[in-house]
Amino acid sequence: MRNAFADEMLALARQDSRVTLLSGDIGNRMFDTFKANFPDRFYNCGIAEANMTGVAAGMALCGLRPVTYTIAAFNTARCLEQIRVDICYQHLPVVIVGTGGGLSYANLGPTHHALEDVAWMRSLPGMTVVCAGDPVETRLALRAALAHDGPVYLRVGKKGEPCVHQTLPDFALGRCLPLRQGDDVYLLAVGSLLPEVLRAAELLEQKGIHAGVASMPTVKPLDTAFLARLAETVPLVAVVEEHGPFGGAFEAVAAFFASRGGRMPRLARFGTPDTFLCAAGGQQWYRQRLGLDAAGMATHLLTIMGEPL
Repeated sequence: MRNAFADEMLALARQDSRVTLLSGDIGNRMFDTFKANFPDRFYNCGIAEANMTGVAAGMALCGLRPVTYTIAAFNTARCLEQIRVDICYQHLPVVIVGTGGGLSYANLGPTHHALEDVAWMRSLPGMTVVCAGDPVETRLALRAALAHDGPVYLRVGKKGEPCVHQTLPDFALGRCLPLRQGDDVYLLAVGSLLPEVLRAAELLEQKGIHAGVASMPTVKPLDTAFLARLAETVPLVAVVEEHGPFGGAFEAVAAFFASRGGRMPRLARFGTPDTFLCAAGGQQWYRQRLGLDAAGMATHLLTIMGEPL
């Protein structure tokens, strides 16, 4: 996803002279072409995320469209006060990009895990929160974020994520992207777990369970019209996110269902637990351990539905 981000940044900078990129001393080689073409619109702010956020806010006040980029755990927690006061309080059009969302940096330990970032960003007034599901969504989300008149947090993966969308989806902030129809259970995939969710649906189909799948890139604001239709038509909705149990996509969806009145489907959550993950292992190892791989999700859903394994 980060290569898709770099390519799209270059394309958007060519279209709009206001687009400016700020890096927290990361991805320097990835941005070589950007720097060569726009040396006056790239700023390596060093490992100083709070300062980078303040600089971006100042640029936005001067009419630029700044994008800050560094590891998700650092581009949210380290500079939360600056995001809140400098950017959100003034409702500035700054795009905050967190690369390595979720467990992308699993082997580097809890300091580099981003399992609370969505909760922090969702809590800020006026902040739009997007978790791209594949490289195609990364490109489209960045375009939409830079066109949006307000702050956006864009969480992306790291590298090597497959392209799920073979054609350009009808992407918009606040819109779910249906990928598979099914009326026994519906899975909402948030972020880079999207390919695993689609494989889980295929495994369920082999057991005679018709599983629908949608990518839910925008966690705030929710696609309430889409969710309302699910509430009326599907008995079980599962939210899949590489995030902790508090303040993430599951809680957002659950709160919507609880507050709307009318029929409410049964809910299932797939995510990380309320603990620091200190074991040595990569992202896929952790997904298997936590039941966030396709087989784990399919098995758990069959158990919930009372179906034979």
